[in-house]
Amino acid sequence: MQSTNKTVNNEALARERAEMRKLTTLLEIGQLLADTKNLKGALARVLELLEQQHRHTRSFIFLYDKETDRLHIEAIFGFSSNSARHAIFRVGDGIIGQVVKSGKSVIIPKTSREPSLQIPFFKQQITSRSREQSFICVPIIVGRKPVGAFGVEMAYKTERNYERHSKFLAVAASMIAQALKVEHLIAAEKQRLLDENIHLKQELRERYDFSHIIGTSNQMRQVFEQVTKVARTDTTVILRGESGTGKELIAHAIHYNSHRSNAPFIKVNCAAIPETLLEAELFGHEKGAFTGAHGRKKGRFELANGGTLFLDEIGDLSFATQVKLLRALQEREFERLGGTETIKVDVRVITATNKDLEKAIQEGQFREDLYYRLNVFSIFIPSLRERKSDILLLAEHFLEKYERKHNKRIRRISTPAIDMLMSYHFPGNVRELENVIERSVLVCDTNVLHGHHLPPTLQTAEGSDTITRLTLISSVEGYERDLIQDALKTTRGNKAKAAKLLDSTERIIGYKISKYRIDCSRFRT
Repeated sequence: MQSTNKTVNNEALARERAEMRKLTTLLEIGQLLADTKNLKGALARVLELLEQQHRHTRSFIFLYDKETDRLHIEAIFGFSSNSARHAIFRVGDGIIGQVVKSGKSVIIPKTSREPSLQIPFFKQQITSRSREQSFICVPIIVGRKPVGAFGVEMAYKTERNYERHSKFLAVAASMIAQALKVEHLIAAEKQRLLDENIHLKQELRERYDFSHIIGTSNQMRQVFEQVTKVARTDTTVILRGESGTGKELIAHAIHYNSHRSNAPFIKVNCAAIPETLLEAELFGHEKGAFTGAHGRKKGRFELANGGTLFLDEIGDLSFATQVKLLRALQEREFERLGGTETIKVDVRVITATNKDLEKAIQEGQFREDLYYRLNVFSIFIPSLRERKSDILLLAEHFLEKYERKHNKRIRRISTPAIDMLMSYHFPGNVRELENVIERSVLVCDTNVLHGHHLPPTLQTAEGSDTITRLTLISSVEGYERDLIQDALKTTRGNKAKAAKLLDSTERIIGYKISKYRIDCSRFRT
């Protein structure tokens, strides 16, 4: 009796140890699958682990390939490489194919009694072995759909609970399925980001193509010619011009029309970053370089390696930063703040400023040697008042842009409004014109943008430099003149049609045209 109890206790202890070993194995499988970037290698290590812990003689993992419509080996253990090369099945072929097709496990305690196992994958005859073997194959299911099979071969044991071992392998297969699902999601996300990156780069190229930079004036044609010549080179470029003239747009155009267009375009506004932080922003810093530097950070020069670095408002650099920038430009190398490692970069530098650098040199505010290093190829961007012929083109472009953005239907700009735009001096240049048009689109409640929709600054003496005194009579006459000019534009200079449009007579309209000295011929073309 005592011997029987001891035997029962030993068996219970053995089962408990076996269950504990299975739980430990599942934990290690989870760690292997979670802590890897190479799933195929991790699956091979999973099969090795199963051999070590549970004495599996041979094992394999088959996965379904949509492109070939076949099951192929993803990982094997214990089989020859020659067997693996021939291990390709259709779904439904043999036991492995049936497991994938049905999504149900197969348990074969004695393989010698199962002729269906004699398929090319098992080149070596099972019956020729000295010991009887057992075979278990479970499906790998992702989203309720079998995507593969996980099979093991082990020595036959009479006391082995094959049903419990099959469930253990099914849990392992579900963990493999989750790892596959995560890998597919990551691969899909990588592909989406890659496609999006390609699409965005193409959009940027199109956006900054010369054809999208608006301007037909002689001054802008000269700018386009200069940009075309310098874009294909690695020459340092400095863009000069007033604020709001589009220097950043030109810098983008140079980059995206150069051989560096697939590399980064990094921009830094030197005036927007505090002087104490600018050096760290440009050259990066090491951990502990200053208070708050909790880790290493790459600078803009390093981030722009292989591409273009655009330094806007270069005239606002401090003298100390100018010295370090000069060395980086000359040697194309630098050290991070708080570091000793010399970093070499291949960067094309474009700078921009609205300041008079020559005057700054005379006043001792800008280094002369840095000026000559930057001033290799200068491009002067004209102010808007210097290219008034481009105002209408730009205004219509911005009208179309903000009409679409704010869901408005504005067909055109009235002649009086155009005259007001043409007579204004635009101290803020193209940026101010864009803001004017956006504001006008927002307040416009008709399908024509009129003069009274424009901001007050364009309608006052201080804003336009065109009107010296406004009275009630002159204001009424100005509004009446605007209406008549707008009607003449609509009717292409036809007085009779204009009179009908304004619900007046041709005689009255003729009198007003004469009074306000309106030239009808300008509306006939």
